[in-house]
Amino acid sequence: MRVAIAGAGNVGRSIAGELIENGHQVLLIDRDPRSIKTETVPEAEWLLADACELSSLEEAEIDSCDVAIAATGDDKVNLVVSLLAKTEFGVPRTVARVNHPKNEWLFNEVWGVDVAVSTPRLMSALVEEAVSVGDLVRLLTFHEGEANLVEMTLPESSPQVGVRVGDITWPGDVVLVAVIRDGHARPPDPDSTLETGDELLFVTAQDYERELAEMLSPRGEVRNVPGTGAVRS
Repeated sequence: MRVAIAGAGNVGRSIAGELIENGHQVLLIDRDPRSIKTETVPEAEWLLADACELSSLEEAEIDSCDVAIAATGDDKVNLVVSLLAKTEFGVPRTVARVNHPKNEWLFNEVWGVDVAVSTPRLMSALVEEAVSVGDLVRLLTFHEGEANLVEMTLPESSPQVGVRVGDITWPGDVVLVAVIRDGHARPPDPDSTLETGDELLFVTAQDYERELAEMLSPRGEVRNVPGTGAVRS
């Protein structure tokens, strides 16, 4: 997979390093000569250019990329890069960094953003996850806000403990995508059973989060916790 990253700062370089380790081809783009530090990620392609310019994206051959990541520290730049990548070059998937939470509402399909990544939201969700067992935590919101990535650490009291995955009927369009056990992620096996402490990752529409939470950890009334996306009783 070929990935273009606009923004070669600490965030962009870190993403590039991870992707290269996973076998992907990466192009880092930045208009600041001070950010072109080829020795930090020598396996990546580097381009000194303004990613907000059509000519720069043409030079980068971004239309050949599978993913475009807007990872600069400027929300306006990240929105423009996402919009150009999606509408002018038809990049299949765009991921944009949200620097300021007040701007999060802008990062949607109108601006060509498929996935918006907000560090404050992720940190809040992870803190919530760290201190909560049996609470449904919303980690990411996908395209148009129609689907969310949610997580729950299965409590001992869950009625699903000991039940075969293949025997469970999830509500609506809920999809169990991974089970994390003993620190290792694995795809859901229909013949395996769920255990106390399993971290379950789901993709689901927001409308089914309440029902899913009740199914996994029924404790009476369930409500959304403002600001974190968590669901708890």
